[in-house]
Amino acid sequence: MVKVKQNVWIKGTKDGLVFHLDDACAFSDLLDELQEKVHNSHQQILSGPIISVVLKFGRRYVTAEQEESIREILRHRGNLVVRKVESDVITKEEALQEKLSAQMQIYSRTVRSGQVIRHNGDLLLLGDVNSGALVVCTGNIYVLGSLRGTVHAGAEGCEEAIIAAYDFIPSQVRIAGVLFSDSPEAEQITRMEFVYVRDNHLIKAPMSQLHKIRPGLGQFVI
Repeated sequence: MVKVKQNVWIKGTKDGLVFHLDDACAFSDLLDELQEKVHNSHQQILSGPIISVVLKFGRRYVTAEQEESIREILRHRGNLVVRKVESDVITKEEALQEKLSAQMQIYSRTVRSGQVIRHNGDLLLLGDVNSGALVVCTGNIYVLGSLRGTVHAGAEGCEEAIIAAYDFIPSQVRIAGVLFSDSPEAEQITRMEFVYVRDNHLIKAPMSQLHKIRPGLGQFVI
């Protein structure tokens, strides 16, 4: 008996259904099989109240029109709600954004009170961050000077980010959504330290421990 290759796999999970859509077949074949399964052959798994659906396209690039044709087939059932679309394909714009995010920007001057610096990726500051200044980055922040102002690393939610400084006396530091609440007094200057997120708290540690706590930071792309 010859086993017919499937282009559409429907898998149940605790959150709903996952539609795995083959990324190598002709798109028209994919639509035909999806339509057959949604309307005829898979009534038992597709019936019932509102069902959350995740679409997985694999390495197939799907245009907006093609995605809409898939959604249209699912909409006919009335109870299938597409919650998420996953694809291994990224656009040129997304690839460029990832490349920029992986690069470290070097800023070689003091950030003065009232100044605001925002960067997508890691930032190396060769100077001080004065009180009243604000630095926001999606990646890590390294200050080879006195950190006295406000800095926010991992600004888009990356809790793996760190904030490191030569003199660590900030007004406020935040990583992702976690705020450092144990700011030292101005007179208690501590040097060569960094903060990182652990168990939803910001922890301060000497720089000598960085390679143990964030071993992946040894591989920079500048």
